[in-house]
Amino acid sequence: MQNALQDAEKLEKEERRSPITLIIGGVVVVSIGLSLWFLLHVPAAGPATYRGTITLKMTPAAQAYLKNVRIEKIALSRAENFIHQEVTILSGEVVNDGPEKILYLSLTVEFADSMNQIALRETRGVLGVPTAALAPGERRPFEISFDHVPSSWNMQQPYVRASYLLLPQ
Repeated sequence: MQNALQDAEKLEKEERRSPITLIIGGVVVVSIGLSLWFLLHVPAAGPATYRGTITLKMTPAAQAYLKNVRIEKIALSRAENFIHQEVTILSGEVVNDGPEKILYLSLTVEFADSMNQIALRETRGVLGVPTAALAPGERRPFEISFDHVPSSWNMQQPYVRASYLLLPQ
């Protein structure tokens, strides 16, 4: 009789655990399924690596104003960063030779290799964060650090140009 009572108690405990076990198992299966879907699902537009970079559109007035931006006193130096890696630093001054205030300015820097092909191209904002406008006739120093300049770089001064600017409306 004692065995029958113990068996009945075990059956009750197993029945109580069974729905909880099924719920937990279901949650685990759904989680695994969603994880696999997010990992393997390719959006209709294609993978993000194939979409290209976002290019900002300049107004025709801003494009015409690019000729009023000069880059002077370009210098290269090397330094060590906080994790003891060598960093290439490009410094210079940007000059606003036009009559308008520049609200935002990006420079594109191109490092060439021994065959004068582009080894590295990067575009960076240079007016500071938060952006401080560059008044007409004003000049402002800038500094851009590059952690990984390719070893194929020809060690010559890179080509630096103003590639994007924003004028007041």
